[in-house]
Amino acid sequence: MKRVRIKYTKGEEVKYISHRDLMRVFHRALRRAEIPMIYSQGFNPHMRVSWGQALKVGQSSPGEEAVLQVEGHVKPQEVMDKLNQTLPPGIEILEAFLV
Repeated sequence: MKRVRIKYTKGEEVKYISHRDLMRVFHRALRRAEIPMIYSQGFNPHMRVSWGQALKVGQSSPGEEAVLQVEGHVKPQEVMDKLNQTLPPGIEILEAFLV
Protein backbone atom coordinates (compact mmCIF):
# COMPACT_ATOMS: atom_id res chain seq x y z
CA MET A 1 0.00 0.00 0.00
CA LYS A 2 1.25 3.43 -0.92
CA ARG A 3 -0.18 6.85 -0.34
CA VAL A 4 -0.18 9.48 -3.04
CA ARG A 5 -0.95 13.06 -1.99
CA ILE A 6 -2.46 15.17 -4.73
CA LYS A 7 -2.97 18.90 -4.88
CA TYR A 8 -5.80 20.01 -7.17
CA THR A 9 -7.71 23.12 -8.17
CA LYS A 10 -11.44 23.68 -8.09
CA GLY A 11 -11.94 26.35 -10.73
CA GLU A 12 -14.72 28.71 -11.68
CA GLU A 13 -16.36 26.14 -13.99
CA VAL A 14 -17.13 23.78 -11.10
CA LYS A 15 -17.45 26.11 -8.13
CA TYR A 16 -21.18 25.41 -7.76
CA ILE A 17 -20.87 21.67 -7.20
CA SER A 18 -20.95 20.38 -3.65
CA HIS A 19 -18.16 18.56 -1.84
CA ARG A 20 -20.03 15.27 -2.14
CA ASP A 21 -20.43 15.72 -5.90
CA LEU A 22 -16.74 16.61 -6.18
CA MET A 23 -15.87 13.37 -4.39
CA ARG A 24 -18.09 11.47 -6.83
CA VAL A 25 -16.32 13.13 -9.78
CA PHE A 26 -12.94 12.03 -8.41
CA HIS A 27 -14.11 8.46 -7.79
CA ARG A 28 -15.32 8.20 -11.38
CA ALA A 29 -12.09 9.72 -12.70
CA LEU A 30 -10.01 7.27 -10.64
CA ARG A 31 -11.95 4.33 -12.08
CA ARG A 32 -11.68 5.65 -15.65
CA ALA A 33 -7.94 6.27 -15.23
CA GLU A 34 -7.58 2.66 -14.01
CA ILE A 35 -5.53 3.64 -10.97
CA PRO A 36 -5.24 0.59 -8.65
CA MET A 37 -7.03 1.92 -5.57
CA ILE A 38 -7.40 0.20 -2.21
CA TYR A 39 -11.00 -0.37 -1.13
CA SER A 40 -12.43 -0.56 2.38
CA GLN A 41 -13.67 -3.87 3.74
CA GLY A 42 -17.30 -4.59 4.48
CA PHE A 43 -20.71 -4.73 2.87
CA ASN A 44 -20.31 -1.53 0.79
CA PRO A 45 -16.61 -1.17 -0.09
CA HIS A 46 -15.44 2.29 -1.14
CA MET A 47 -12.16 3.80 -2.29
CA ARG A 48 -9.75 4.83 0.44
CA VAL A 49 -9.37 8.57 -0.13
CA SER A 50 -8.77 11.16 2.59
CA TRP A 51 -10.15 14.58 1.73
CA GLY A 52 -9.29 17.99 3.12
CA GLN A 53 -11.90 20.33 4.48
CA ALA A 54 -14.98 20.88 2.34
CA LEU A 55 -15.33 24.15 0.47
CA LYS A 56 -18.54 26.12 0.49
CA VAL A 57 -20.75 25.81 -2.56
CA GLY A 58 -19.90 28.69 -4.89
CA GLN A 59 -16.28 28.95 -3.75
CA SER A 60 -13.33 28.10 -5.98
CA SER A 61 -9.86 27.21 -4.75
CA PRO A 62 -6.37 27.25 -6.26
CA GLY A 63 -5.10 24.44 -4.03
CA GLU A 64 -6.98 21.64 -2.29
CA GLU A 65 -5.45 18.35 -1.14
CA ALA A 66 -6.43 14.68 -0.98
CA VAL A 67 -4.54 11.49 -0.13
CA LEU A 68 -5.13 8.41 -2.28
CA GLN A 69 -4.30 4.91 -1.01
CA VAL A 70 -3.13 2.85 -3.96
CA GLU A 71 -2.01 -0.74 -4.46
CA GLY A 72 1.35 -1.82 -5.79
CA HIS A 73 3.94 0.42 -7.35
CA VAL A 74 2.63 3.59 -8.96
CA LYS A 75 4.46 6.70 -10.05
CA PRO A 76 2.97 9.98 -8.80
CA GLN A 77 3.58 11.63 -12.17
CA GLU A 78 1.65 8.84 -13.88
CA VAL A 79 -1.28 9.26 -11.46
CA MET A 80 -1.30 13.01 -12.12
CA ASP A 81 -1.22 12.59 -15.91
CA LYS A 82 -3.96 9.94 -16.00
CA LEU A 83 -6.26 11.93 -13.72
CA ASN A 84 -5.78 15.17 -15.68
CA GLN A 85 -6.89 13.32 -18.83
CA THR A 86 -10.11 12.09 -17.23
CA LEU A 87 -11.16 14.99 -14.97
CA PRO A 88 -13.64 17.58 -16.30
CA PRO A 89 -12.66 21.18 -17.11
CA GLY A 90 -12.25 23.23 -13.95
CA ILE A 91 -10.54 20.49 -11.95
CA GLU A 92 -6.82 20.01 -12.49
CA ILE A 93 -4.17 18.07 -10.58
CA LEU A 94 -1.22 20.37 -9.90
CA GLU A 95 1.08 18.07 -7.92
CA ALA A 96 1.30 14.45 -6.90
CA PHE A 97 3.89 12.88 -4.62
CA LEU A 98 4.34 9.85 -2.38
CA VAL A 99 3.68 10.29 1.33
